[in-house]
Amino acid sequence: MVGISNQAGSISEAQQTLFRKSLQAVLPHRLPGKETVQEGYNIYPYHSLGNGKIQQGYDSLAKWMADHSCVIVDGFSGVCWADVEDGLRAAFKRMGLQVQYISMAQYLLPPAVLQEMVAPFLGERDAVWGSKTTLQLNDFFDTDAIARLTISSLYDCTVIIGTGAALANAAAPVVYLDVPKNEIQYRARAGSITNLGMALPDEPAHMYKQFYFVDWVVLNRHQNAIRERIAVQADVQWQNNINWILQQHLQAGLQAMATHALRVRPWFEAGAWGGQWMKERFKGLNKEEINYAWSFELIVPENGIVFESDDYLLEVPFDLLMQAAAKKILGKHADFFGTAFPIRFDFLDTWNGGNLSVQCHPSLAYIRQHFGEHITQDETYYILDCKEDAKVFLGFQEGIDENAFKTVLEESKHNGSPVAVTDYVQAHPAHKHDLFLIPNGTVHSAGADNLVLEISATPYIFTFKMYDWLRLDLNGEPRAINIEHAFNNLRFERQGESVKKELISTPVLIDQGKHFEIYHLPTHAEHFYDVHRLEFDDSITISTNGSCHVLMLVEGSTVLVETGHHKHTFSFAETFVVPAAANQYTVVNKGTERVRLVKAFIKDDINFLKK
Repeated sequence: MVGISNQAGSISEAQQTLFRKSLQAVLPHRLPGKETVQEGYNIYPYHSLGNGKIQQGYDSLAKWMADHSCVIVDGFSGVCWADVEDGLRAAFKRMGLQVQYISMAQYLLPPAVLQEMVAPFLGERDAVWGSKTTLQLNDFFDTDAIARLTISSLYDCTVIIGTGAALANAAAPVVYLDVPKNEIQYRARAGSITNLGMALPDEPAHMYKQFYFVDWVVLNRHQNAIRERIAVQADVQWQNNINWILQQHLQAGLQAMATHALRVRPWFEAGAWGGQWMKERFKGLNKEEINYAWSFELIVPENGIVFESDDYLLEVPFDLLMQAAAKKILGKHADFFGTAFPIRFDFLDTWNGGNLSVQCHPSLAYIRQHFGEHITQDETYYILDCKEDAKVFLGFQEGIDENAFKTVLEESKHNGSPVAVTDYVQAHPAHKHDLFLIPNGTVHSAGADNLVLEISATPYIFTFKMYDWLRLDLNGEPRAINIEHAFNNLRFERQGESVKKELISTPVLIDQGKHFEIYHLPTHAEHFYDVHRLEFDDSITISTNGSCHVLMLVEGSTVLVETGHHKHTFSFAETFVVPAAANQYTVVNKGTERVRLVKAFIKDDINFLKK
């Protein structure tokens, strides 16, 4: 049990709770020692920096801080500030130093004022979505009071600590603390953190909405604005522990990473329809979890990159890589996408599970107008594995009556009556390596007994559910149904025989040699990304052509990816990224069976996104 601390002060002893709520173990802060080679899918991939780059513990950090008269300790959402301050106080005390601590919490505007300020970006209380905020971090603080802050010369060091601390002093070096997005959510579920400036934790779903549309937006802007001042990057995902790195070592690692194959750390979530495929096959996942519905393979707003040095591990947000080297990563497409990575890979596991909700996603104009996003949630389903009778629901039946469909959905929502889904929506048999196309506005659902690789645009929370099979979520509550949003976006012309022609990709052989074939799996005209499948026995060499490639081994055991002098091994079902700046890479089959490798990349012509 730990005391709960946040930017608005300490929560009372009666409200103390667990530090995090998840059956998933936290990332190890240190490897067990002698490196062991793990076969198969690795849930903790890391990139080595060499010796002497990552430091561990508050004692080493305090020793570095003691060389400065004033140090800023700023940080992202989810930091337990009381624990950090306790760690620093104990370390400085062991050093015999007198330190002044100035908490940024005292300069926050009152929670009631902040709630009113953020409310326009959150919509109604029961609304699933808000809109991306236009606020800046200084809007949350009494900036006049911050301007009057004074530092005493009577102390060996002054520490200005808390989210937004860099607003208080433009000259002092910054130690920036980060917490991975999955850990932020685990802490929110435990009630051990609050939203920015709030006095108390809220229900986890409401906290997540404010994280996504307000807190993370504001804090990303702030971190980017002060990045030239950050001297130390630290990871505080562990309770009462810290790993940290000097900025020059981190930047060298990020720049090197931007020219060769890389993999982010995936994370996994249970869900109402979740399955057992990943639980049965991925080593390291907690077998006590009821199911695993999702794997965040490459949903980079929430994934991190793990670095290693002297066996110590340190995770940083993928955002830092994009801030440091977006042009190297995205190549000729960096001007449009900026520092936002555009392609998403994730798993939807319905193996021995249930059907996903019947759903659709917003049009480009709709997501920009209502939610403040830059691109929309255009998707595809690649069937990595499935049982014999598995299905994908996609497109409408010929002659769909829009009004009748809406009426039956609304009756189901209000009365709990079942919907005969296939009276309105087509069900297609699923086979391994099929690719189903789901441009925005298309009605769809993944049926039970699939392991779907979702190859998509990066936006990932804008799912308009119309029918969810009368199912409760894992907390025993009805899942949100969004019929009005859906009907504002549904494309009813995607019906009948045209669905099979336009929304189920037919592979086209575009290149071959003695030991390889390359197939184009055409995507829809409204998709800004395309898909190839590479099939080979020995090895294949690929040019990036100035574009980023996202790949997954969908058949075969292991491949070795060579980019220049760098070599990386990836196993079946692992996702990896090859930046545009790699220019050329070779993939070598290290197994005995033929390899199938899926590759997604941005199309040359994306002018339709710029309208």
